Amino acid sequence: MSLEQARFNMIEQQIRPWNVLDLTVLDILKSIPREDFVPTLHRSLAFADVEIPLGHGESMMHPRVEGKILQALAVLSTDTCLEIGTGCGYLTACLAALSKHVHSVEIHEDLSHIAQNNLDAQGVINASLMVGDASDDWQTQPNFYNVIAITASMPIYNDRYEKKLKVGGRLFVVVGSHSEPMQAMLITRLSTREFSRVSLLEMPLKALITKERAKQAFIF
Repeated sequence: MSLEQARFNMIEQQIRPWNVLDLTVLDILKSIPREDFVPTLHRSLAFADVEIPLGHGESMMHPRVEGKILQALAVLSTDTCLEIGTGCGYLTACLAALSKHVHSVEIHEDLSHIAQNNLDAQGVINASLMVGDASDDWQTQPNFYNVIAITASMPIYNDRYEKKLKVGGRLFVVVGSHSEPMQAMLITRLSTREFSRVSLLEMPLKALITKERAKQAFIF
């Protein structure tokens, strides 16, 4: 099967059936070569309906999940985005193609370097990558964003991220643990003090790695 046929099948058989129908999002998923962001060892899985291992227990999300995130956030060309969890840089590239600029933070330094190389290879110049713990010591500029995408789940919702939204800004996050249904949520900042929080669908996703969680995993 050719790459283009595999890409077509991914969109038609995985992404569209998940009700991802926004033509701009589908065009981005068609145009950015997902296979170039996949580790060489797993390149044959680039268009499969699986999570692809990246190391450190992290993985590249299902294509349908990536599509759902992009559609839910309704990214505009004037938007400044924040991504929590750079991974291999694929979703970063998609956000960059849709927006004015993307700031992305990754806790694993080697993954951030790999993502930077992947983005450089694609000529992406409107993405700034940082290494740090998104729950603690990371620094980004600007301080407020139109769009925030959290690419891993939170066991309990924490409002620290929604406070970095501009009025009208949108945040995508999955909340819950694997012992209970995990809910994908879209949070919109309606005013300086008011937020809309809408549950979109059940969506299992790996938990967000923080320094504290990594220490606990090492101890136990």
